[in-house]
Amino acid sequence: MIIYHNPRCRKSRETLQLIKDKGVTVEIVEYLNTSPSELQLKDILSKLGMKAIEIVRKGEPVFKENFKGKDFSEDQWIRILAENPILIERPIVVKENEAVIGRPPENVLKLL
Repeated sequence: MIIYHNPRCRKSRETLQLIKDKGVTVEIVEYLNTSPSELQLKDILSKLGMKAIEIVRKGEPVFKENFKGKDFSEDQWIRILAENPILIERPIVVKENEAVIGRPPENVLKLL
């Protein structure tokens, strides 16, 4: 199991704690320091069953300043997310061929 984690985010911390409380071994990827590649993002999106725009944090200043109101293709959004990981919704938990967004943290229970 992998969690794409931001330790400064309360929901991300709560999701990680929920996983640990269940005794599950988890690989922690602090995605702001180690941004997922475009290929990794495509794989994550496939497992989530979502489009890139659906995991964009639209409240972030970088989104409002650079991307709000603009039209981008799926591949362009994936590139934008790889280059601006702060825009990726958090946390994302991946287990084998499935993934969930830990908002609310209880979403992760589907994978446990």
